[in-house]
Amino acid sequence: MHTPTAVPTNYVPQALALFDRYGPAEAIVYADRRLTYTELGDGIRQLAEALRGQGFRAGQAVAVVANNHPDVVMLHFALHLLGCRSVWVAHAPLEHQLDFLRQARPDALVYDPRTHAEAGAGLAGGTGLTAVFSLGPGPLGTDLWQAPRRALDPADVTGEPSSVFQTSGTTGRPKLVHHRNLLFHTILDLATRWVGAGRPTRHLYYGVFWHVSSQLGVMGMLFAGGTQVMCDSFDVARFYALVERERITSTNGATPRLYEMLDSPLLDRTDLSTLQMISVGGSTVAPARLAESLRRFGPIVRVAYGMSEAPLITELNADEHTPDRPHLLRSCGRAYGDMRIAIRDDTGRDLPAGEHGQVWISGSLVMAGYWGQPELTAGTLVDGWLRTGDTGHLDEDGYLYLVGREQDRIITGPGATNVYPGPIEDVLTAHPDVHDAAVVAVPDDAYGEAVYAFVVPGPGATVTPGQLRDLVTERLNAIWTPREVEFVDALPTIGYGKVDKRKLRDRYLARTGAAAGPHR
Repeated sequence: MHTPTAVPTNYVPQALALFDRYGPAEAIVYADRRLTYTELGDGIRQLAEALRGQGFRAGQAVAVVANNHPDVVMLHFALHLLGCRSVWVAHAPLEHQLDFLRQARPDALVYDPRTHAEAGAGLAGGTGLTAVFSLGPGPLGTDLWQAPRRALDPADVTGEPSSVFQTSGTTGRPKLVHHRNLLFHTILDLATRWVGAGRPTRHLYYGVFWHVSSQLGVMGMLFAGGTQVMCDSFDVARFYALVERERITSTNGATPRLYEMLDSPLLDRTDLSTLQMISVGGSTVAPARLAESLRRFGPIVRVAYGMSEAPLITELNADEHTPDRPHLLRSCGRAYGDMRIAIRDDTGRDLPAGEHGQVWISGSLVMAGYWGQPELTAGTLVDGWLRTGDTGHLDEDGYLYLVGREQDRIITGPGATNVYPGPIEDVLTAHPDVHDAAVVAVPDDAYGEAVYAFVVPGPGATVTPGQLRDLVTERLNAIWTPREVEFVDALPTIGYGKVDKRKLRDRYLARTGAAAGPHR
């Protein structure tokens, strides 16, 4: 991948020039609303002029709480056109949102009154912000669509845009991931290479715009001149209806959504002839389910690995799966673009292929740091490399295999063995009666910690917890075998489709009355 060496101050004027060029082509479809690229560009300029009329200028921070909507996409570009720092509020309990904003210290708040009137009021009251704006008529603040406008001049777009994103918060207080102009220019540079490369792309998007990976997916599709078909949330029946009606060519989503697609009877009743790519990320795909998806959807399923701090680290394209390489079903692919991957031990020493260790990365898609959190930044970004907190290994061909988060490591057994959830979850989900599984550490009197598995059985399942424990013992060994297997109806998720293992562990502790133990 080519990374621009002399990055202009602001990427949005270049994006607007592209939108003007695409003109009457369909840019965004949302419910019964269809916007051309001309209308998209005009909306961005109108919101930027309204923001300028309200005194917004480069370097100011603006918190945004909203759902997926064309107005929110326009607001994103308008804020960046002025060189503002957009602060994206995740869908979370109010106290978590307020904690995030107290750390981010925004100068103003914009909310969507159609979906977040109550949240807008709660955040304005909780932070004391008086500069409050709405995207349409709302109960408080100024409607940006009706606000006085001030024409832009070149001096208004000289600032460097950036964004702050809230992590999922499974480890405690939210981290404020700060991405600067280089990230957006890199996506623009990549996307413009797709223009004219093939048939027009119609992408079905049902992610969350406050998440960096979802946001960049929308931006990339628009930069490339494709059509974004946007939804507020995922519903499997609506998904299949839209694929057929809108002649969707690509879509992406979290692993749990892929499983819903596979398990729906609509899969075999829907015309999927236009669908050319399904990108899956957010959490590891079980090898058995990935094999099933390749078999049922065809060779169009692409696996991607990323995180808020680096939205795209590796990719594994569907055509890389061949009968002579079944091991790739357990991989998340090779480094994407200019990303580099190293596996290191606790001292930072590089490990050879095949050895498990901590995953370190570097490249143009890595964050600038954690906003307002210098100590956390210093512990995560070291000499140009980012410590991901994930564990895994590389093979001789550069494919990465993840086994879990470092914080999810289970130290158990008489020899204090390091056990990771990934391989256990792979064994469990390979059983035909298992729909999904998650493994966590729980307190143990003898060894400090023990393996505990939560399993979602498939329809009509007859397998027993004891049989699943025996399967793990057979495929791995007794130390990796869950002390117990608990059947549950569903696994809780947080963020972009990731299983909330902290909630699972807390559920166990609350039910058993066990102490959390010294490690957690």
